[in-house]
Amino acid sequence: MLTLDQTPIQVPDDVLDDLRRRLNQTKWPLDAGNADGFYGVRRTELQRLVEYWADGYDWRKAERAMNAYEQYRVDVGGVPVHFMRKAGVGPKPIPLILSHGWPWTFWHWSKVIDPLADPASYGGDPADAYDVIVPSLPGFGFSTPLPNQPDMNFWKMADVWHELMTGVLGYPKYAAAGCDVGALVTGQLGHKYADELYAIHIGSALKLDFFNGDRGWDLSGGNPIPDGLPPEIHARIVEVERRFAAHLAVHVLHPSTLAYGLADSPVGMLAWMLERWLSWSDGDKAFTDDDVLTHATIYWAGNAIDTSIRTYANNNRYPWTPSHDRTPVIEAPTGITFVGYENPPGVTTPEQRVEHFLASDRAAWYNHVNITAHPHGGHFIPWETPTEWVNDLRRTFQDRR
Repeated sequence: MLTLDQTPIQVPDDVLDDLRRRLNQTKWPLDAGNADGFYGVRRTELQRLVEYWADGYDWRKAERAMNAYEQYRVDVGGVPVHFMRKAGVGPKPIPLILSHGWPWTFWHWSKVIDPLADPASYGGDPADAYDVIVPSLPGFGFSTPLPNQPDMNFWKMADVWHELMTGVLGYPKYAAAGCDVGALVTGQLGHKYADELYAIHIGSALKLDFFNGDRGWDLSGGNPIPDGLPPEIHARIVEVERRFAAHLAVHVLHPSTLAYGLADSPVGMLAWMLERWLSWSDGDKAFTDDDVLTHATIYWAGNAIDTSIRTYANNNRYPWTPSHDRTPVIEAPTGITFVGYENPPGVTTPEQRVEHFLASDRAAWYNHVNITAHPHGGHFIPWETPTEWVNDLRRTFQDRR
């Protein structure tokens, strides 16, 4: 890696003071009749968390944990990019870039960085070591502000990542992995830059044209639920659609309108993201209060809510187009991790999940070489199931270094 000057994370005191002032001056809605959470995040739950955020939560402690790793801020073709790095400990580490999603931050990878960089310290083979590069996506976290790239989306992020890895950091070849939005970024790398990648590993396997079309905000594609389904299948379809419908629709259709409120109110921002952290994770113990508030403070301190949610609209407004017409579309060898909480309707076992994917129209998009499904785990895979993620990723790259 080329020599760069480190830039430790240090949020200014006046930003934290302003955050506390806003928290303490919150105008609370009544939230009557919402004890069951039918209407969204409960005030009783949110207010307790906000009071701790204002008086008790220690951002500086979280900051110190982040700064135990190398922190950098670079310009990549006019795009500000923050990234965290840990050098590999082994005979021949290869570079690995990890891409997060929304409402993720770069810190969602914190549980897997050390085992990937220094496998021998965790009972692994030092030959599996990586130089781990963990950036904030452009417009997310500390990769801000993004005033001159209002059209940033997942496939443009892939171009930024490739320039970061090969141009700025000087790696001739690298590995890539990602989840959520980061899985699309990683998939685009595997499509456009396959010859310069060892392989990729992703936490989902969407088609790269997922956001294309007139109804890119509609998970169902505008199709009604078929009549005559078994009750459990019908209920699962409704459950999955409820989980993502508002998220996709508002982020694709009206991100700026939403951002005015969320950028001004840390409580509004926290509520919008907390809904996802709670409903997308497997069980109620995936995040502690400190975890939630660390990720939220990263968004707030970076003033990233506007540009991060606009990514969804840009995925639709500037549709993905292929860089070549070869098949599979994503030529890089691809490993995939599936988790139980995101099983589609009718799928109840890991074996069925793999079979379901192989029978779908998504399988042909990928040069898939390692598909694993786990019975547990939610949307935040490397955070909720870090050991499984690390093991799955190692298998993908084991014979491709």
